[in-house]
Amino acid sequence: MSATLKLVLFDVDGTLVDSQGDIVAAMARAFAAVDAPLPERAKLLSIVGLSLDVAMPTLAPDQTEAAHQKMIESYKTAYMELRAQVGVAQSSPLYPGAMDALRSLQAVPEFLLGIATGKSRRGLDKLIEGHALDGLFMTQQVADFHPSKPHPSMILQAMQDAGVEPADTVMVGDTSFDMEMARAAGVRGIGVNWGYHPAERLGDAHVVIDDYAELAPVLDRIWSMPR
Repeated sequence: MSATLKLVLFDVDGTLVDSQGDIVAAMARAFAAVDAPLPERAKLLSIVGLSLDVAMPTLAPDQTEAAHQKMIESYKTAYMELRAQVGVAQSSPLYPGAMDALRSLQAVPEFLLGIATGKSRRGLDKLIEGHALDGLFMTQQVADFHPSKPHPSMILQAMQDAGVEPADTVMVGDTSFDMEMARAAGVRGIGVNWGYHPAERLGDAHVVIDDYAELAPVLDRIWSMPR
């Protein structure tokens, strides 16, 4: 009898890569485009994970819809320019242990890996290319085709792509949006303690880890529990 397939979904920004420098710089350009005051850094990072059409009204509720659209376009242009200046590996470096963890999980025959991110398709493609992650993720869910997190659409589609049940799926992420999305989809969330939301905001997480070395043992414990 073959082993049951397991799906491990990853958020990107704040979970796999540290892109906060470019995010904050691109946000500065976005706010300057509409002559709006720039929120504090912590406020800017608090919305990472949300789709831009949700993030901008959240950060700048007093701006008009047209202004929000201008901010979104300015952000996208700035982010691409910043990334092009230094390259993906330097612009959005992988967190320590991330690559080793991904390769180790990929080597387990019954494990399938996937992405659920607020990034655009174009942005994710650039990141995968820049870090040589091609072939790692069998399902890739991006903001272009889904409602913003914490809506469960990304996880539900990923499970459908993989043919995997909720009990055999986990979502790994750094924000409350990731953990709320996991709960809404009926899967367990693994929070990481190195991203953009503090651990106390990850209340919906099944467990919070402090290092990528903890991920495989946590997965073993989760999936050894009675179904």
